[in-house]
Amino acid sequence: MQYDTLSYKQLHLSIRSKVARDGWLSLWRGWSTTVLRDVPFSAVYWYNYERFKKMMCKNAGASEPTFFIAFTAGAASGSIAAVVTLPFDVVKTHRQTELWDSGTLQNPQRDCASTWALMRKIVAKKGVAGLFAGITPRLFKVAPSCAIMISTYEYGKAFFRQLNEKTNQHP
Repeated sequence: MQYDTLSYKQLHLSIRSKVARDGWLSLWRGWSTTVLRDVPFSAVYWYNYERFKKMMCKNAGASEPTFFIAFTAGAASGSIAAVVTLPFDVVKTHRQTELWDSGTLQNPQRDCASTWALMRKIVAKKGVAGLFAGITPRLFKVAPSCAIMISTYEYGKAFFRQLNEKTNQHP
């Protein structure tokens, strides 16, 4: 699917039209499916990251994670979290395309009232594999972004810890 680029004026007019037609709350439609994806993603990611980091530090005999340890633990944790939460990402994408279709094609909105009903509909149409559609692109996006984010964070944390220790030793 491709979308035309909107100017700020067009965006403003589109938002005004949406609010006039469907009310202010319509701007947050689809928010719940994003939360159902992102909250579990964060819980699974951070739990696994801390476990992998401790295990890898112990195996390497390091008290703090190296860049490689943080990068690897971040990629692995992100991959696990991406796979576990992919069904919610698929539902979110379905909801977003339903919203777009209902606004542009004048189709009735939301075949399914709930996330669970939409999941059942996807499974009925495509099997359980339908809930994992797009797994390869999601992993190609999530694993490197989690690896880069956490290794940069750990590197910065170590850098500033050392800087603070030097500053405290030589006031």
